[in-house]
Amino acid sequence: MELIDIIAILITLAALFSYLNHRFIGLPSVIGVMLISLVMSLALIALGHLGVGISAATVGGWMEHIDFSEALLHGMLGFLLFAGALHVNINDLAEKKWEIGTFATLGVVLSTAIVGTALYSIFQALGSPVSFIYCLLFGALISPTDPIAVIGILRKAGVPKSLETKIAGESLFNDGIGVVVFMVLLGFATGGAEITAGKVALIFVEEAVGGVLFGLLLGFAGYHLLKSVDNYSVEILVTLALVMGGYSAAEAVHTSAPLAIVVAGLLIGNYGRQFAMSERTREHLDTFWELVDEILNAVLFVLIGLEVLIVTVSDRSLFGGVIAIPLVLAARFVSVGIPISILKLFRAFTPGAVKVLTWGGLRGGISVALALSLPKGPERDLILTMTYAVVVFSILVQGLTLKKVIARPDGE
Repeated sequence: MELIDIIAILITLAALFSYLNHRFIGLPSVIGVMLISLVMSLALIALGHLGVGISAATVGGWMEHIDFSEALLHGMLGFLLFAGALHVNINDLAEKKWEIGTFATLGVVLSTAIVGTALYSIFQALGSPVSFIYCLLFGALISPTDPIAVIGILRKAGVPKSLETKIAGESLFNDGIGVVVFMVLLGFATGGAEITAGKVALIFVEEAVGGVLFGLLLGFAGYHLLKSVDNYSVEILVTLALVMGGYSAAEAVHTSAPLAIVVAGLLIGNYGRQFAMSERTREHLDTFWELVDEILNAVLFVLIGLEVLIVTVSDRSLFGGVIAIPLVLAARFVSVGIPISILKLFRAFTPGAVKVLTWGGLRGGISVALALSLPKGPERDLILTMTYAVVVFSILVQGLTLKKVIARPDGE
């Protein structure tokens, strides 16, 4: 199937599901689109077993033409991160820098260790052992919260401003740390790399620190270009080039492209909007990137819903999915609870912060993309099923009930 045909089908499904959700269901956009996509996928599986209609295998075969990991991590992600960062107040982030930095580093590492160790112990106790390194890989890919899922739902959930800044800020930055941890562990799992403290530190500096510095370079270059012209079509093209060219360039120099685009987006969204754009340009730029954000989010969550068609489900992987959900939530509770308990000695927190941060730590497409990037084998099938179970629960259950959790603060 040609690329243009795949894009046409995805855009058509995204438009249809968005219309159905807006017209008849009324859920938040990403949740509604994913729910309809998931229901359609399950219906195809059921009809296929009954020998009626288009078989799930046929649609699943079509889905295998789409490299989800490549499409998200090296395609849509840059646009989505830039659109999300564009409207985040950099002063609010600076005010919460210690909380965000702690959650995005210590929180991710701690959650990875908790999930990996607990999962390994559970499967060992049941007499169905899984390699410890693959348990840690699952911990690494599932621990970072997804900025794409989080920001879209937070806007509609009524989260207190201070908590919204912490959750959104953490989600924008922690995927960089999670990917670094994931890549180090993957190198060890596939036998292509030796784990040493020096190598881990070097990778962290190259990816995380390098990504931030490269993002600053991109942001300031974009800022000066925008400041030198007053034509909204040219300025929108500059931001497009910043995202597409900047993401590719960051990957070429082996720094974290997601972190680079987040930093560039924050600079353009704050200093660029304030000092380098006319009011007319700001209006057109906001409209353009909001539209890009909505379209790509709709396509992404259609894809997540359809991915169930290529997930290999066995009794073992189904059990893994069931235990992964409470395990990931428990690890999230500990990984935000411990830092908050320490930081509370120096800073004030909103009542119920641990509860809201735990329940509001949504997982999404980035976790699925990382799971799909694993080498094929029984461990990959198990991890993919567990990842999918956590992501679906996260978006549908946590996303739909977050507003109720926020409405009942319990004072930690």
